[in-house]
Amino acid sequence: VDLVESGGGLVQAGGSLRLSCAASGSVFSINAMAWYRQPPGKQRDMVATITKGGNTNYADSVKGRFTISRDNAKNTVYLQMNSLKPEDTAVYYCTAETVPYDYWGQGTQVTVSS
Repeated sequence: VDLVESGGGLVQAGGSLRLSCAASGSVFSINAMAWYRQPPGKQRDMVATITKGGNTNYADSVKGRFTISRDNAKNTVYLQMNSLKPEDTAVYYCTAETVPYDYWGQGTQVTVSS
């Protein structure tokens, strides 16, 4: 499974961005997909997950501001990010969970200026 993220960039606080992650390859094997992020000098943490059936889960820090969605026909997962804060600045990674491997994208930088 190959994952390609897009949509990152520089935005002012309070603004919005939408990240996309397009999957290719053995997409039939993908179960859940997720977004993680890694701020500078910090560990990588889960932001949001979505199962094949559409069930979602969010980190407390993004609940009510971020929305994860999935287009199974396009093999693409999205992360709509609203009301962005400087603390959302990070490299955002897409991941696809299969058995037995998890696949990761190359990451896309999101920078939120105050």
